[in-house]
Order: sequence, then structure tokens, then C-alpha cells
Amino acid sequence: MSHFDQMASSTAGAEDPTWRSAARSGAFDAFTNGSMPTQDEEIWRYIDLDFSMDDYRPAEPGLIDLGGDPLKDVLSDPVTVLLSNGEYEGEDRTVDGLSVMSLRRALVESPSVAESVLSRAGVSAEEDLFKAAAAAFGGGGVLVHAGRNIVAPSVVSIDARSGGGGAASFPSIVLVAEEHAELSVVVHLRSTPGDDTLVIPQFSILVGDGARISLSVVQNFDYRARSIGSLRAVVGADATFRFGEIGLGGRLARLHLDVDLEGRGSSANIVGAYFGEQQQILDYRYFMRHIGTNTRSDMFLKGAVEDEARSVFTGMIRIEETGQKTEAFQTNRNLILSEGASAQSVPNLEILANDVRCGHGSTVGPLDADQRYYLMSRGLDPETADRLQMRGFFEEALQMLPHPELAEPTRAWINRKYETAQAEGRV
Repeated sequence: MSHFDQMASSTAGAEDPTWRSAARSGAFDAFTNGSMPTQDEEIWRYIDLDFSMDDYRPAEPGLIDLGGDPLKDVLSDPVTVLLSNGEYEGEDRTVDGLSVMSLRRALVESPSVAESVLSRAGVSAEEDLFKAAAAAFGGGGVLVHAGRNIVAPSVVSIDARSGGGGAASFPSIVLVAEEHAELSVVVHLRSTPGDDTLVIPQFSILVGDGARISLSVVQNFDYRARSIGSLRAVVGADATFRFGEIGLGGRLARLHLDVDLEGRGSSANIVGAYFGEQQQILDYRYFMRHIGTNTRSDMFLKGAVEDEARSVFTGMIRIEETGQKTEAFQTNRNLILSEGASAQSVPNLEILANDVRCGHGSTVGPLDADQRYYLMSRGLDPETADRLQMRGFFEEALQMLPHPELAEPTRAWINRKYETAQAEGRV
């Protein structure tokens, strides 16, 4: 018997305003009538989902103790936020025009802002079972709002913790930058060690005309956790959205990203660095839609897999008829470090305009034998030569992260993974 029933949806939506209740009801119907995705659907190709929503139950409320967030120490004077199984912990805050508050309270106390961003940049419950579940049984999370002409004085650091064996949580992170505002956010996704946890995070982002949002997400789940995440961003005229994703953890970690460049002169810069080992699956489905004229996007991801890990990247740049004078590029590079590891890389272009500059490229292969030989000819042993190649491979992506402060801890995490595999004879 499923734990995700009408009572669970009603309990999650006990504080909903009327408009949100109607959306939740529709999402529950979509969930009830939906089914688990399969590889027959192109958007789920290459991935075999070996679990069911019936394997999980709604996460219990309460504080999850994972210790202090290590990323907070590398950020300069951050505004800190804690989400525990999707629920906002602590008091709402306003700092020099930057508002950070519980999404549940925002739906009631700031309905015009919350409803606007969720109606324009919310994830549709009709798209798949997981998005329907998030809309039907979620609701907790955080709203970060920078008002018109406000430059946020500090980065907002969100420690999003999940946990509990057999528990499912639905954290929502909603970001809004009004006209000519600037907002900077770092999200650290973590889970309790050893727990088979399902996390369905949702990111809804609205970048107003002339505004700028920089968002970095560090995915650092335990290796037993599964994550099915979605991000939707709508970018206005002369506005910029910068996004970086660092993928390290999770038994299955998937992110479906949709960015709409609606306004004239809007732009997006997307960068990713990921490293999979053991039986991990790291799955990225990135879609960029150019609607306005004179828009630009750059998508750049680098990843490595070892042991029996798998990575998937499918990218789509779609340029609408209105997207004249677009410049759009996507690149995905992958290293295969063990015979049992694999990577799928499928970049795509769909161009309906006739005045554009576009390009895409992908590579999948092992470490470069010629580079190893060159380094060894300079006196290095093979293991040290390969470690230098690994560091050099990721460096370009790390230097492009929206928050440069994250490069050093990410570099250390990746190097530690690889060096441990070397020491154990796995690569």
C-alpha cells in the first residue's frame, strides 16, 4: 500500500492558500494516474529505474544532524539557511533588501512574489511522476528574493539535508531577482550516511530584466541516496543566469535543467563537474531554449567515471524562430577510468532561426597515453602522471564555476576519490 495517498497530500498542504491548494489537487491527480518512467521515453533513455515510489514514505519532520556545513567556511560572510527534509529551519530574515524566508510562509505572507515565480518558472506536475509527487506532497523550502535594484550584500548558503531510511523529501528552492537586482546562492545537498533516501529537489528561478542570478549546487549525497532533481529558470531582457553543478554523491543523481532565455539580450552560462565511482549513476538532462533575440548560452560539463559507475549527458539547444542572432554552444567531455565504467554523451541542436552561431561537441575516452608518456619522461611515476592529468582535466570547469570559492574543496574531493581508487588498484 502506498504511503503517498490523499491524506499525505492534505497534510503537506495544510497551510496552503487557495490557489496553491488547487495546484496541489491537480498534482495529486497526476501522481495517482501516473506511472514510473521507462527507457522507452527519450528523456529517460539510458537509465533503468530499479525502484518505485511505493518503496518510500514521506519524510518525518525534525532536524537532521550532519554537523556543520563545510562549504560555509569557504564563503565570505554568508547568509545561512538550513533545510531539513525539505522544511525550513529557523527565522525569516531580511538583510539590506534581501529577503530569505520559509516557502510555506512566503506562500501566505508574500503571495504575489511566490505565485508569480511558481506560475512562470515552476516545474510542471504533468511532466513525470516525480514532478507530480513534489507538487502533491512537497511544499517546504525557501524563497530567496532580491527586490528591484537590490544587490544582495552576501551569498546565501543553503544547507539542504535529507535523511531517514525509506524516506522521501521534496525540498523547494525558489529564487527571484527583480529588475536590475543581483543574487548569489550556494546550495549544498547532503544526506545521512547509509540511508536509502529519495530526494526530489525542485529549483524555480526567475531572473528579471537586467538582473543577475549566480547559483551553484554541490550534490554530495550519500552513495545509498537517490535524487531526481529539476531546475527551471526564466531569464528576462539583458539578464544573466549563471549556474554550476558539482556532482559527487548519490546512488542515482539526476538533474533535469530547463532554461528559457525569453528576453532580448538574455544569457546563460552553465558549467558542471562530476565524478562517479562504485555503482553510481550521474544523469544530466540539460535543455536551453532561446526565445528572445540576441541571446547567448554556453554549456560546459566535464566528468569522470570509474569502477562500474555510469554518467549520462543529453543536452538540447533549441532556437525558436524569434531567436535571431543567437549564439549558443555546448560541450561535454568525459573520462573513462575503469573498464566497467561508461558514459553517454548526446548533444543536440534544434534551430528554427536563420541568423545564429551555434556549436556542440563531446568526447568520451580514457586518460591520454601520450600525456602520460611525456610526464613519465620528465621523471614522474605512472600514478603521479595520471593524477596530474586528472587535475588538469577538471581545472577548466572548476575555474568557470559561478562561485570561485568552491573550486578548492571540489578539487580536493575529486582528487581524493581518484587517489583512493589508485591506492586500492581500482584504476
